[in-house]
Amino acid sequence: MGLEGGISTNHRKKQSWITVLTLAYQSLGVVYGDLSISPLYVYKNTFAEDIDHSASNEEIYGVFSLVFWTLTLVPLLKYVFIVLKADDNGEGGTFALYSLLCRHARVNSLPSCQSVDEELAEYKNDNMINSSSPNSFGSRLKTILEKHRVLQKCLLLLALTGACMVIGDGVLTPAISVFSAVSGLELAMSKEHHKYVEVPIACMILIGLFALQHYGTNKVGFLFAPIVICWLFCISSIGVYNIFKWNPHVYQAVSPYYIYKFLNKTQTNGWKSLGGILLCITGSEAMFADLGHFSQLSIQIAFTSIVYPSLVLAYMGQAAFLSRHHGIENGYRIGFYVSVPEKLRWPVLIIAILAAVVGSQAIITGTFSIIKQCSSLGCFPRVKIIHTSSKIHGQIYIPEINWLLMVLCLAVTIGFRDTKRMGNASGLAVITVMLVTTCLMSLVIVICWQKSVAFAILFVLFFGAIEALYFSASMIKFLEGAWVPLVLAFTFMAIMYVWHYGTLRKYEFDLQNKVSVDWLLGLGPGLGIVRVRGIGLIHTELVSGIPAIFSHFVTNLPAFHQVLVFLCIKSVPIPHVNHDERYLVGRIGPREHRIYRCIVRYGYCDVQKDDVEFEKDLVCSIAEFIRTEKSGGSNNTEENGRGRDESEDDRMMVVGTPSTHLSGIQMREENENSGRPRKRVRFIVPESPKMDREAREEVRELMEAREGGVAYIMGHSYVKAMQGSSLLKKLVINYGYAFLTRNCRAPTYPLNSSHASTLEVGMMYTI
Repeated sequence: MGLEGGISTNHRKKQSWITVLTLAYQSLGVVYGDLSISPLYVYKNTFAEDIDHSASNEEIYGVFSLVFWTLTLVPLLKYVFIVLKADDNGEGGTFALYSLLCRHARVNSLPSCQSVDEELAEYKNDNMINSSSPNSFGSRLKTILEKHRVLQKCLLLLALTGACMVIGDGVLTPAISVFSAVSGLELAMSKEHHKYVEVPIACMILIGLFALQHYGTNKVGFLFAPIVICWLFCISSIGVYNIFKWNPHVYQAVSPYYIYKFLNKTQTNGWKSLGGILLCITGSEAMFADLGHFSQLSIQIAFTSIVYPSLVLAYMGQAAFLSRHHGIENGYRIGFYVSVPEKLRWPVLIIAILAAVVGSQAIITGTFSIIKQCSSLGCFPRVKIIHTSSKIHGQIYIPEINWLLMVLCLAVTIGFRDTKRMGNASGLAVITVMLVTTCLMSLVIVICWQKSVAFAILFVLFFGAIEALYFSASMIKFLEGAWVPLVLAFTFMAIMYVWHYGTLRKYEFDLQNKVSVDWLLGLGPGLGIVRVRGIGLIHTELVSGIPAIFSHFVTNLPAFHQVLVFLCIKSVPIPHVNHDERYLVGRIGPREHRIYRCIVRYGYCDVQKDDVEFEKDLVCSIAEFIRTEKSGGSNNTEENGRGRDESEDDRMMVVGTPSTHLSGIQMREENENSGRPRKRVRFIVPESPKMDREAREEVRELMEAREGGVAYIMGHSYVKAMQGSSLLKKLVINYGYAFLTRNCRAPTYPLNSSHASTLEVGMMYTI
């Protein structure tokens, strides 16, 4: 599920064949690393315990037939030909499906949504919006979802369950991949000693892998595709060799009849062995999750022409070898490496370890990405996100999560020390994510695609039945390792729910206790408020009204800056917001008070600025608003829609950032050394449209305020449950949410500002 490499395809654009083939090549090193290393451990886990090691050809043929049809139905049919089409303006993954449903059914969990957000380009680019007839089943289902909060919460929990299982997979996949690759050492050492060597070597490789994460993958990413291609060539070539040398007729096992014979003969043990067969599709979800960095066609070409045939030949070759070598006394020797010709084992071992590192890298980066998306949508505590590439926005590094994953990964490796229990754990995590995708896809088919409900039911019954069968086989191994992803998922789910619940209740408190503009404007005579030089930037979660924390500040310290800006940085349920639509600027009160509201909108895959350029963009957007306010401008002036919490009729204007809106006002800052160092600010104002005298005076005052500096007024809230709350609510708010608030990161945008320009205002929130 890695997100490194590739060219972003946020919108559906026609691409040349050279571009498509280039993307297909790059996707091999990013998307298919996890899926391609599955032959290392599938047969070993399948024949580990539930099926006798001296299995006959019927069992071997049956296992291969199950592997073949599982690969054909789930990755090929479900993902390549159906799920890939459910992209969210080019982005894929669990949250892409959830955001699609949020927009179409208006079930967004974010409290600060506004109707003006629906004017964003990516809303309009979705040609399925409002395309349904009011009497269709999709419209009726959409209405039901919009009316019932319980169903909306269930939908959110379903999406979070998939996200938590992806995080669990980020712990388990590196462990089983690296350990399985290193297990090739068993053929070079005695049975008594090889396990004592495998675990330390696997741990050293894992520590090195996580220690290098902060460098990003852009420096070594060009090696990923050749490594995976070399690995696929190796396993397919070895497979062809084994087929012709040991059993040329093994292709007959493709027939589903062998599945029937296998299950009829093995019965309960055969059903239990499905947990091992399931591992052949680990990494399939990456085809959809990494869609945003490639294209639908490139992923389809890479899988159908290279990955799928190579995997089929690899599994068929192992089946051919086992069909002539079953009955081996030492069961631990049943695996991938035993089918490799002896002279090639060491080179293949090295390539396998490199391929395991590539596959592990992909899922680690994918875990970073899913946590970033959860954090953007208010479902995970704020963490430090470092962008390791200035060109590719998906390459991120989260230090806290990286070291947590490393510790958990080492604990799994040292605790289990065998691929059987690791496989049980990994299989349950993978199949749960697939079940979540199937459920969300059925809703997308009806609500977003406006297809027949019969098609959605057929989709759920067919793929859901296959995945439910594998899920049941994984759950039966609960005590043999499958408990690990459930514990990890429950832990992360608890963190996400506590954070989301506390954030929502805190927003509702702000909403209920906000003060009116008239109250703010009437403060002057009573309190003797003075206006000091500079720009005061008040961070607020509200999209309208004056937050209670500012009233708390101004009544205790009756002074604020000559220019006051209420800044709201919000996420919207789309992957990307265009630069020329990012800033939504409006005025609070009469012109002479110099009070503005600025809403900065980001998609869940966007990079949020936290540097000096953010200040410049913000000030220029306000200046551009002043310049074009009366003329109506050319920048999509809209009346601000009344959001769910909006009671005022402020006029808001969409203003482009200076980096993209070159025809707007630009800023130039120069340092002067006249006596004492000071910063001189100049606005470069376009000739058209002409500004009137009042607008020029307002822009001049904004320029002077910028020279005086920007002060950040931050709210530092202490949260506690109100008296009379239930014991559960008190535990969640007073201990859980309070602990997360104290230990998570502050809002990112003022991090690079000096402490002298930041003012924190403390306030108790009783929720």
